[in-house]
Amino acid sequence: MAAAVELGRGSLLAAALLVQLKTLLDNADGQLARLTGRTSAFGRYLDSEVDLVVNAALFAALGWSAGQPALALAGFVAVTSVLSLNFNAERLSRAAVAEPEPEDDGKATAFLRRIYGAVYAPQDRLAESLVARRPALAGSAAVSLLANLGMSTQLAAFGLLMALGHPLAFAWLALAQIVSIGVALLPRRMPHREEEIA
Repeated sequence: MAAAVELGRGSLLAAALLVQLKTLLDNADGQLARLTGRTSAFGRYLDSEVDLVVNAALFAALGWSAGQPALALAGFVAVTSVLSLNFNAERLSRAAVAEPEPEDDGKATAFLRRIYGAVYAPQDRLAESLVARRPALAGSAAVSLLANLGMSTQLAAFGLLMALGHPLAFAWLALAQIVSIGVALLPRRMPHREEEIA
């Protein structure tokens, strides 16, 4: 959130450094939870939803500071979609479920579960239906591409573009990622019989 404030103020280098700090802390908390055996449904939901809020704040600050709210909104939707596809490609390659198994949910976990269900569950179902219709996607170029477009990669690119003084370029980059994934997901043309014979 501090990175969004600095971006809104035009302090691009400070925003870039804070975004990288966010990446470091975001990766460390999950690793620490796994290493100490303290993973939970609450933590899983909280992590996903806080990432979404932080990304929304960053793109809102980008739209406000650049005077391009429509482009920033399009970039936010694109990045959110790419991150959801990245999560689901990795999850489906492991044959894991999207949501943690229900545990003895307290009120806070149940609340976060409902938010997850409204925001992410439709994207999870879309990814599952796509893979079910096209099982060959498992080893496809689209999945290979998605494997490299996670949150750390996105924030590294955003931070670099901010440090270079071109933060709005990240919105265009996010839109280009959607186009690239769409092209990679297109079915490959099957050769005609004449081409097979030749």
